[in-house]
Amino acid sequence: MNTAPSRRLTAMIVKELWALLRDPRGRITLIAPPILQLFLFGFAATLEVKDITFGIYDRDHSSYSQELANRLAGSPNVKQIVRLESSRAVQDALDNQRVMAVVVFDENFSRDIAARRPATLQALYDGRRSNATQIVNGYLGRIVQDFGADFRASPNASGGSAVVTNWFNANLDYIWFTMPSLIVTIAALSVLSVTGQSIARERELGTFDQLMVSPLRTWEILAGKIVPALMLGVFNATLYLVLIPLAFGVPFRGAVLLFYAALLCYLTALIGLGLLISIIAQTQQQAFLGMFLSAVPLILLSGFTSPVDNMPSWLQLVTLVDPLRHFLVITEGLFLKDMPAADVLANAWPLLVIAAISLFGAALLFRARME
Repeated sequence: MNTAPSRRLTAMIVKELWALLRDPRGRITLIAPPILQLFLFGFAATLEVKDITFGIYDRDHSSYSQELANRLAGSPNVKQIVRLESSRAVQDALDNQRVMAVVVFDENFSRDIAARRPATLQALYDGRRSNATQIVNGYLGRIVQDFGADFRASPNASGGSAVVTNWFNANLDYIWFTMPSLIVTIAALSVLSVTGQSIARERELGTFDQLMVSPLRTWEILAGKIVPALMLGVFNATLYLVLIPLAFGVPFRGAVLLFYAALLCYLTALIGLGLLISIIAQTQQQAFLGMFLSAVPLILLSGFTSPVDNMPSWLQLVTLVDPLRHFLVITEGLFLKDMPAADVLANAWPLLVIAAISLFGAALLFRARME
């Protein structure tokens, strides 16, 4: 009973670490899945549309329509051009998903160009893939715009041109957005799974009663649950911080100390949420379901799958209590544009508020369960 608080706390932390690492299969699942997920999501989680198959229904059969078709075929995002000879063939190609889009040239296409009149063409898309359709429409629009500009310009014209420069991601490489975001999402899944199981595991194994009669205070028990999850989250984040620039070529331009300071705030907020789930759950199965039910909306509201600005106003207010949203801004800023300390702090203090509220709620609920 006279054990020093530091020794009691150390013993609790060692106990939790031993519970995590004593099983060889458990050690593998703590390290191997995050690495595997990093590479799988790195190549699979993308909104880029490549290897597009276009259909061409040319009713004009002129050099102008052939020129535009050749430009379309020369796009790096286009895999194949399929020639279609009738309206029925167009319908069948779209119905059977042989093509993603069909470009239809009117019989007056070349005549309008030669007469310097506005020439139109029709684009038919497979609306079953709405997001991909919008991106493909952008590709086609850019090619048609360049084609029209070339044929409108006279030999003696001295028109201006726009120089486009993309800040922070010069080549608009989607993986530069995906990889920093994966630090946020995969760390959330791993930390929530560990903390969500911690107290539920004690209750299911029958060791929860031993905790209640032990000389450990409430804060010491919770601290013992927090520190191992915190160590795991820092380890995984460090692994990503090394692998992402080396394996995927995404630069880290910010300050490493700022990243780790924000990471600790983020992990603490997640651990508070995980402890709440674990205290409420009666079994590990319930804890797992609770972790899954909370992780999905947290990721959806973070801005990873769709921008927060595109959400309804009331839902944007809800995202303010999502720790993933705030840390996502920080990681993208530090990776891509060397976010200054003031901006990091502006996105980190909400994480501290979320962490304080969730940990305080977990402590109150845990104390109530002990009594």
